[in-house]
Amino acid sequence: MSVSRTACDPFKPHKVGRWLVWGLFALVLLAAPLVFTSGLSRTMLSQMGIAIVACLSYNMLLGQGGMLSFGHAVYTGLGAYVAIHALNAAAGGRLDIPVSLIPLVGAVAGMVFAVLLGFVTTRKAGTPFAMITLGIGELVFAASLMVPEFFGGEAGVAGNRVIGQAVAGISFGPQIQVYYLIALYTFIATAAMFAFTRTPLGRMLEAVRDNPERVEFIGYNPQRVRYFAFVIAGFFAGLSGGLYAINFEIVTAEVVGAARSGAYLLFTFLGGATVFFGPIIGAVLMVIAFVLLSELTQAWLLYLGLVFLLMVMYAPGGVASLILMNLRVAALGKLRTLWVSYLALAGTALVLLAGAGAIIDMTYHLQLGAAIGSTVPFLGATLDVTSLDSWFGAGWVLLTGLGLFEITRREFVRQWGVVQDEIDQDLQRKEAS
Repeated sequence: MSVSRTACDPFKPHKVGRWLVWGLFALVLLAAPLVFTSGLSRTMLSQMGIAIVACLSYNMLLGQGGMLSFGHAVYTGLGAYVAIHALNAAAGGRLDIPVSLIPLVGAVAGMVFAVLLGFVTTRKAGTPFAMITLGIGELVFAASLMVPEFFGGEAGVAGNRVIGQAVAGISFGPQIQVYYLIALYTFIATAAMFAFTRTPLGRMLEAVRDNPERVEFIGYNPQRVRYFAFVIAGFFAGLSGGLYAINFEIVTAEVVGAARSGAYLLFTFLGGATVFFGPIIGAVLMVIAFVLLSELTQAWLLYLGLVFLLMVMYAPGGVASLILMNLRVAALGKLRTLWVSYLALAGTALVLLAGAGAIIDMTYHLQLGAAIGSTVPFLGATLDVTSLDSWFGAGWVLLTGLGLFEITRREFVRQWGVVQDEIDQDLQRKEAS
């Protein structure tokens, strides 16, 4: 009796594809600081690695477990505080631990705090869970200002990652050495969290998210499943905090604040909470927004809020869902019929955004920055908030872009519907044959 090679070959196409994806991810982490060589670029890359771990750990709660948390920064922040204290203890000779293992101290700290606080938090689900996390977050933030012995008050706790003798030339003084340490932890943590989604506990967590009553009927305790997942998420959140402490060498009360928790929620959602790689996209967008967008305009939070609003209305699956939809179309050979429409949408959207951005920046400057002058730099041009020409020009660009965008949007919707119908017909023919 002969057995076909396809039936017994362990290297199936999807497994080869998975190894290819992980290989490309590792290659990107290795090559990124060699391509982007400036100090700012390497600092941003380090922050992206930290944010990836934090957002993926948050998505274990939100995307996989359906637990909307408003206090995830508690575990990243407390992990960072414990890590910076461990770093100072190592520098003072009170703790014999290398700098490369300090992030694991933060991870253990995050897990310990998750064990303590998660027992109370996960006793409820849904809205009560969200409110409890919000309350705990506010309590910890208040404590950060009331207990200066641990939190350092408003100044925070500072440290120095360059301690002891360099090993093989590695002292973690240069940013590139710190980046590769963060990249190593990021890759291992990402692989570990992906593996968790394939474990029985990870599968059961998804079942608890979708139908907790049925999970309880078959003999599992939904609260216990949520609790175990919460503790694991706390471990990786603390790891992110430990990497933060190594990278910045200072930890302040801001790391446990509601703004940090809100950022994890917002950018995890923008990236795509229903897809594993969605939070990775969200983490990259978070660093770009906080570092680059904040330098381009003072109204960057307003832009961020508008983007979030539009994504909730038109793409609730996040950027990852948009990518997957187009990958499906491309895999079936239909994307070539849409590329002209995509270019038209992008061009008209840029015109629309330029007009809207000019009006927003001028309005923001008129209300909050008029004391420093009447001119506003915008996309290489200088706008005068006291000049009617600037307002008229911005309004004309906005209305022109809006009209063109609406025309191209309607045509794209029509073409997209035709493509989807063709795909459905092709699939029906294949099933019939």
